[in-house]
Order: sequence, then C-alpha cells, then structure tokens
Amino acid sequence: MKKILIIFIILPMFLLAGCSSGSSPAVKKSTTGICHEKGTNYYKNTKNFSAFDSIEKCLNSGGRLPKK
Repeated sequence: MKKILIIFIILPMFLLAGCSSGSSPAVKKSTTGICHEKGTNYYKNTKNFSAFDSIEKCLNSGGRLPKK
C-alpha cells in the first residue's frame, strides 16, 4: 500500500512541482545578448532567450542593458 501511495500520489506531486509552465523568468537574455527585465518593452517579444533570476546575473553572464 505504501508503494502505491508513493507511485501514484507523492511522485506526481514532485514532478508537477518542478514544472514552471505558469511562471516566467525575471530576466530574459536574448540571443543578441540584451537583458530584458519583466515589465520592460521587449520582454514579451523575446522568444529565444536564456533565463535569469536577476538582472545582475544576466549582466554578469555577458549580457547588456537595452539602449534607451
């Protein structure tokens, strides 16, 4: 009974917790190396990107801020 509980209830909960389909990254670095923060003009338009938790991490990875 314990194995059934683990396989059918607990394991799917762990797998679903790892999915982040509903959330989006705080910062997207585009393929051209521009770091776009959530809420900025081109954030939603950026489709091919590397995700970062903060603008600092994006900049430290070689990215740059958009020109204003």
